This record gives sequence, structure tokens and C-alpha cells, in this order.
Amino acid sequence: MPLVVGVDSSTQSTKVEARDIATGELVATGSARHPATTPPVSEQDPDAWWAALVAAIARLGDHRHDVVAISVAGQQHGLVLLDDTGRALRPAKLWNDTTSAPQAERLVASLGAEQWAGATGSVPVAAFTITKLAWVAEHEPELLDRVDKVMLPHDYLTWRLTGAHVTDRGDASGSGWFDPSTGRLLPDLLATATGGDGTAWAARVPRVLGPLDQAGVVTEPAAAALGLRPGVIVGPGTGDNMGAALGLGLRAGDVAISLGTSGTVFAVSATATHDPSGSVAGFASASGDYLPLVCTLNATKVTDTVAGWLGTDASGLAELAMATIDDPGAALLVPYFDGERTPNLPDATGTFLGLTNTTTRAQLALAAHDGVLCGLLDGLDALRAVGASVDGRVFLIGGGSRSVAYRQRCADLSAADVVVPDTDETVATGAAAQAAAVAGAGAFDELAERWKLGAGVTIASARDVGGRRARYTEALCG
Repeated sequence: MPLVVGVDSSTQSTKVEARDIATGELVATGSARHPATTPPVSEQDPDAWWAALVAAIARLGDHRHDVVAISVAGQQHGLVLLDDTGRALRPAKLWNDTTSAPQAERLVASLGAEQWAGATGSVPVAAFTITKLAWVAEHEPELLDRVDKVMLPHDYLTWRLTGAHVTDRGDASGSGWFDPSTGRLLPDLLATATGGDGTAWAARVPRVLGPLDQAGVVTEPAAAALGLRPGVIVGPGTGDNMGAALGLGLRAGDVAISLGTSGTVFAVSATATHDPSGSVAGFASASGDYLPLVCTLNATKVTDTVAGWLGTDASGLAELAMATIDDPGAALLVPYFDGERTPNLPDATGTFLGLTNTTTRAQLALAAHDGVLCGLLDGLDALRAVGASVDGRVFLIGGGSRSVAYRQRCADLSAADVVVPDTDETVATGAAAQAAAVAGAGAFDELAERWKLGAGVTIASARDVGGRRARYTEALCG
């Protein structure tokens, strides 16, 4: 039985899935941890990702002999710098390394937010790769002349698999030097970040592949390390959010709301977006469309914290919230516990509003869930405002999607039925689907149908909470 492998290389770990190329049936899985990071400085040795991939693939056992194709979806935005021997010049700066915030501010000031948004679809923030390159140029300029290759995390693993210095348009769209609407590299922006020759720097960044292009095949040394047959096809890979969209089988107009430690809301859109306010990142998808995305810093960590205050855990907090779902009271929570990225309020703090002597523990629990969700639903409004098509299905994913309270309140507050997929591992599944498509098993839409991607339980909107949603929008934006 021919198998494909999808890889999810995240900040915390590498997870792999082996699936039947024809049916999408899950055959085997494996995982291995990455070294922990401690933001605001968040760095990892790229070799650790390769070691984790080797360990995770080993857990597939004898199924490795049946693998015909593999693709990697990785954490977006990280910066990998290699010398001409293929060694990392320094640890990779990850997406959640915020030390490049001053460089982000200077890059935006140098050209203006409108020019950045028009050129790249996004306004740089500290997460973006180009700001990290600017940080290196300012703080470690002695490294610049030694840089032979610039990569993002998934590009590094693809390179270790194939020897090819390539990326895909999805991950490239979060770099800050690529125009997703035209598919062009932007040397002038690389020059702005490095203070060097933009054309020379453009030759150091990965070549951008199309959605169904092969990156190459697994080399003999890589195959020996992984226990795979030489010649296994390697897809172009992509960023983790783009991989999740593939794993859900998202079509144009569909929306995904992801509840993790931080939160994201993104949609597959047939049209590119350009938001000079910086709220919406105008990414490309891995399937040839676009993936406008809004990210919030505060999601399930907020409800975990409030649960601790109330002497319970996440599931207990959800039970409390559901007990008062029809009697929310006046309590609201502005959940900016760690500052906030969208809206851009890095120094903000959390605030309870509307508390009275009659406010109950259950109403505080409901306010915590609602505050997190309303921040993401305001992000959905921002997608709509910049012209993204968001009139399709709504999916709720991430760890928070297991919460009965998050499920029901997402449906109620969005006034839409919400699909909660049966699987949590949408990123690895999406990478596997890409591997299958590149290996000729069918177009993405065909695979989504045949593999039953996104299948799950539907939560119906059960109550009119438009007034509460409006109060939250006012509180969050105030």
C-alpha cells in the first residue's frame, strides 16, 4: 500500500503522519520534542529539527518502506542562516522571538505601512522573517558576508531531505520580501533590511515553487538517516497555517478559527488582500489561492489562567460557562493578558468590566471564553473589511476546540454553524495531502473529498447574542 508522510514541524515538536495515498486513512504516527524556548528571545538550533524528524519518522516502523512521497509544513517566519558548508551560522530566530520589534518599527517607518502592504500584502511585525534579518544586520553584522543561504524552518528541512534550496509561495508570503499577488521576490526590501545589495541577497533566499512542484527526491544520505527508500518524492512544503488549510480541505470562502495559546483566524480567498493597518496579514495559500490571516496573542492561555483563579481547570471552566450560558450577566473580559498583537497594543493588560456584587463565578467563566472568541471574531470582521471572501464554512480548530464552551459560544457569537474536525492534527494532514497531490494522486479538491478532510461534528448557533457581541467589540477596540 503506497503511503505519504506529512510533517508538522512546530515550535514545540515534530509530528508526522503516514497515510494511505488513495484513501487518506491514517496508518501510523510519530513525534519528537524540540528544545524549549523562552521568549522574548526564542531561538533553536536547526539541527534539532532534523534530529526530531529522524526520531519521529523512526516511530513509523516498517511502514517507512511503503512511503512514496513526503512534505513538510513548518512554523512560519523563523530565520535560518547557513554558510557555504551548510552549517547554521547562528541559532534560528523563531516567529515568537520579539527582539526584532525595533527593527520592525524602523522598516515600516522607512517606507510607510501602505507601501509595505501594497508590495507584500502585509505590514512587518516582529514575527516576520525580514525583521529578524534586519536584527542580525544590526547586532551581528560580521555574519552577513558569511551567509550563503537564507531559509525559513520548513525550507531547512526540505533542504536536508533533498539538497534543494526552495520554498513555496505560502511560507514565502510571510517572509517580508515576497509579493504573493505577483509571485516576485523584492530585492529592494532585502536591501532595506540588510543595508546591502538587494540583488545579491535575492540570490541567497529560496527559489519559490508552485503548489504541485516537486522540491526533489530524498537523497541517499537522508534516506539512510530516516529509514526511507532513496528517491521518495518531496513536495514543496509550506507554512503551518497553510498546511492546516490543506488539512481541513478549505475552499475559497471557508474560514478557520484556531484556538491555541495564541489565536488565529484565516480564510482561503480567491483574491489577494492588502491591509495598511497591519491587522490582516495578506498571505498566500499552499493551493494557489490566498490566505489572509489575523493573529491574536491571547487565547486558551487566558481561559487556563482564569480557571486557575477560580480553582478549576479548563474543562471545569467550560462547565461553569455552560451553566450560565443563558444568563451571562454584565461581566465582560478584555483578555489582553500578554499585551495584544491585533489590535496592536503591546503594553495592554487584561480587564474585567461590568462586575457587580451579583456577578457569579460562572459568569466570569463565560466572560473569559467570550472575550477570547470576540477578539478572533473581530479579526474575522477585519478579513471581511479588506475584501477577503469569508462566506463559506466555519471551522474551529486547535486545542480550545475540544472545549464544549468554546464550541457553543463560537457558534452563538458568530451566528453561524461551526464545524469541529474529528482530528487535531490538521497541519500534518495537510502536508500529507500536499505530498499525495505532488505524487499525482489527484487535485487538492479531489483529495479533500476522497480523504474526507475537515469531517467532524457541526455545532449549531443556538441563541441570539448580537448585543453581547457588540458590547465586546466596543470594549476590545476601546
